Amino acid sequence: MQTLPIKISDTTLRDGEQQAGLFFSSEMKYELAHLIAEIGVSHIEFMPCVCDQEAQLAKTLAAEGLKPDIIAATPFKKDLIDIAKDCDVDQIVLFKGLSDRLLFLRDREISQMEEFNGKTIDDPIPAHIINRIRQNAIDEIVDHLRYATDEGGARVNLAIEDASRADFDFLVECLRSFSPYIEFCFLCDTVGVLTPEKSYIWINDLLQSSIGVNLGVHYHNDLGLALENTLQSVMAGATLVSGTFGGIGERSGNVALEQVLNGLKIRFGIEVEGINYEAIAPVLDYMQQKGIRPAAPYSQQAQRHESGIHVNSLLVDPKSYAVLPHNTIEILFGKWSGASNFRYLFEKELNHPQPKEQYEKMRSVIKTLAVEQERYFTAEEVVELWKNGIFE
Repeated sequence: MQTLPIKISDTTLRDGEQQAGLFFSSEMKYELAHLIAEIGVSHIEFMPCVCDQEAQLAKTLAAEGLKPDIIAATPFKKDLIDIAKDCDVDQIVLFKGLSDRLLFLRDREISQMEEFNGKTIDDPIPAHIINRIRQNAIDEIVDHLRYATDEGGARVNLAIEDASRADFDFLVECLRSFSPYIEFCFLCDTVGVLTPEKSYIWINDLLQSSIGVNLGVHYHNDLGLALENTLQSVMAGATLVSGTFGGIGERSGNVALEQVLNGLKIRFGIEVEGINYEAIAPVLDYMQQKGIRPAAPYSQQAQRHESGIHVNSLLVDPKSYAVLPHNTIEILFGKWSGASNFRYLFEKELNHPQPKEQYEKMRSVIKTLAVEQERYFTAEEVVELWKNGIFE
């Protein structure tokens, strides 16, 4: 049996829990983290900036001996980088969307220009504007990577959100610009639009064009192709796989790591170096006992959204995180929600706009309730809470 020295990055407890309607208690996360560590994965990912409980759990696990395994995920904000580093972890991963679609939506300079208000990348956008937002992104990322690495301590990785929809030449430019600061670059098929044929060619071509960059893949299962896309990417030379056990995650989930590990073993005769294959079953058994499973591709359950970052983009561009033509978006509310979830509900669904400060207050209240009650809330429940004055 051939062995392959690739990294397995587990995001069950971060991206997995972002599955709309799923809630892990701190006790469940603690137990799962120890079970997953027995498998021998290289990373167990948390997002400390979500809430105090998340940060404390990451600190606790690091102090108990899992420090080499814990990786803290964070958006590109220096205060959030500080929160991640304060957890005393060995590794952090910063994430940033680099498709023109997401860049146009999130560029601070463009958002202040009235002529682009309410527009998306599908509108006629001048080439010089596209070039400007791309350069703005490179400048911002390099600045934050320098900040993260200059502080010392943790090793830094980069996750390129929506990389599969990014311009190829721009992506190559980014990889070359960022490589001096990072250990790994996670290429994300954020909305699951890749196919196996494209996956192999894409990774192969990027490796040919970006010598010296360690490329990992993080694929979603919207079209039911995440497993085959991941296997083909590993065959093309990707040296890290990011996914979840059980395949849980946003919409119809991430690639299932147990399927990747066993797929490589059974189909290609390849075992991943350092992996204890016998330790996989206890993780899956635990999840089955707790009723934790992903939504099926193409199902309505896979069209639900809870992450505030995603809902904020969906407010302006439905194609940002929902690619199916028959998609009917449903918003849920919980630990991962932002003020944008409430704005979506009150402005797009109820046609009853609230002041911005009220959305912020609703977010804080729901986050607190979600953690205390270990649950999520439906739109109907949020409306009932609002009518009962809970947000006053």
